[in-house]
Amino acid sequence: MSLEKIKTREELAPLVAQMRAEGLRVGLTNGVFDILHAGHVEYLEAARARCDTLIVSLNTDESVRLYKDPSRPLVGESDRARVVAALACVDYVTFHGERRMRTTLEILRPTYYIKGGDYTPDKLTSRDVVEQYGGEALILPLKPGLSTTEIINRAAAACGVKPSSCEIMPPAPAPAVYLDRDGVINADHGYISDPAQFELLPGALEGLKRFQDSGYFLIVTTNQGGIGLGYYTREDFYRVNLEMLKQLSKAGIIIHKIYFCPHSMAEECPDRKPAPGMLLRGARELPVIMEQSVMIGDKKTDIAAGKAAGIRTCLITGDPSANTCGADWTAQNLLEAAEQIIHK
Repeated sequence: MSLEKIKTREELAPLVAQMRAEGLRVGLTNGVFDILHAGHVEYLEAARARCDTLIVSLNTDESVRLYKDPSRPLVGESDRARVVAALACVDYVTFHGERRMRTTLEILRPTYYIKGGDYTPDKLTSRDVVEQYGGEALILPLKPGLSTTEIINRAAAACGVKPSSCEIMPPAPAPAVYLDRDGVINADHGYISDPAQFELLPGALEGLKRFQDSGYFLIVTTNQGGIGLGYYTREDFYRVNLEMLKQLSKAGIIIHKIYFCPHSMAEECPDRKPAPGMLLRGARELPVIMEQSVMIGDKKTDIAAGKAAGIRTCLITGDPSANTCGADWTAQNLLEAAEQIIHK
């Protein structure tokens, strides 16, 4: 019986149209559902309670490997579909290979596009597609619980060798200086893919040292859309970063975190600056005192990301009149920025 629930989008489209013509509310949600757990079931039951028919669109195996992790999924798409289809709250299961749901929504045109999370409908990148044909985006709050990643980590720990580790105390709360990389720490030569192209800017070492000595976390947040565009690879990016860390370590400077977004502007990634995703992740993974933190960048997108995260901002520029983005400070280099910000 559950196999009859699994259909292609093209097979489902006329069924959805017929159901909507009969006045039935059709809901669509999506996800990987790699290892089905109680949190998934609770969410799907809540989604089904808001509609007459619930369709679950699963990420294909290829899309999971491309957008999430090359080692995932652990369970193939056909087996994942069988498990999800066996749930009483799920009426149909289909598949999508795109990162965004726009194509699936245009084909199926459900009454509701249902998502789980702590954001609002206006943050959904596919919301306009739903509203254009008269549908509605619904957000269901997710209750905290065990995640798929946590289950995988528990299984690995239970089945593998259990090494002994040295435990250290977590760092004390401190403000952070969030730093764009190219144009702030090093010269911006365009799409940098070769460690030989890495060139520290004047004042960078001295400025970073001043921030470090004043107790700031040093966190790099950098857009690397050249990866998504195919100009260079993640491995190229890592090699350039390694060169940066080597040069900084010689001066006794330690970078606490490096976050990067490999997606191009067209991919609408919520972590790509001017969105604050990378900054907020740093605040989750380190005890950052955000009200005392600052974002330093050389572009309007850097300043916008800092403002969206609710922190102060500094624009690296040789021309203070170029501060049309409303940065709190302007500076010619990191040393000048440190002198202004630490003094303030």
